[in-house]
Amino acid sequence: MDNVIQLQKKLVDYKTSLFNEGILDDQFTQLQQLQDESNPDFVVEVVSLFFKDSERLFDELTKTLDQQNIDFNRLDAHVHQLKGSSSSIGAQRVQRVCILFRNYCEGRNIEECLKCLQQLKREYYFVKNKLETLFKLEKQIMEAGGTIPVQ
Repeated sequence: MDNVIQLQKKLVDYKTSLFNEGILDDQFTQLQQLQDESNPDFVVEVVSLFFKDSERLFDELTKTLDQQNIDFNRLDAHVHQLKGSSSSIGAQRVQRVCILFRNYCEGRNIEECLKCLQQLKREYYFVKNKLETLFKLEKQIMEAGGTIPVQ
C-alpha cells in the first residue's frame, strides 16, 4: 500500500509541475472532470485523438510549406485547426506557438513560418512525452489497486 501512496504523491507532484511550467492549463482539468466510471479512458482517448490529428496536421503543414507557391490561407487553416485541438486538451504551449504561427501566416513570412513549424513540433513532442508519462503513472496506480487522486 505504501507503493500506491508514493505513486499517488508522485502523480500529484508531476501534474502540479505540468501546470506550474505552463505545459497544461485548466482546460486539461476540465477534460479530466468529464471522465467517470462509465468512461474511465475518456482523457486518454481524447488526448490520443489529439496526437493522431496533430501528426496529420504536421504532415499537411510540411507539405504546404514545401510548395513553390505557398497557400498561406491553407497554411493558416491547418494552424488554426491545431490551435483548436491543442486548446481543447489544455496544451497551452502548443497553443501559444500556433497563435504566433498564425501571425506569420497573415504576414506571409515564409522564414518565420518554417521556424514556427519546428518550434511547434518541439512543443508538441514535449507535451506528448509529458502526457504519456502522466498516463503511465496513472496506469501504475490503477494496476497497484489504488485510485487516481483528484486535484
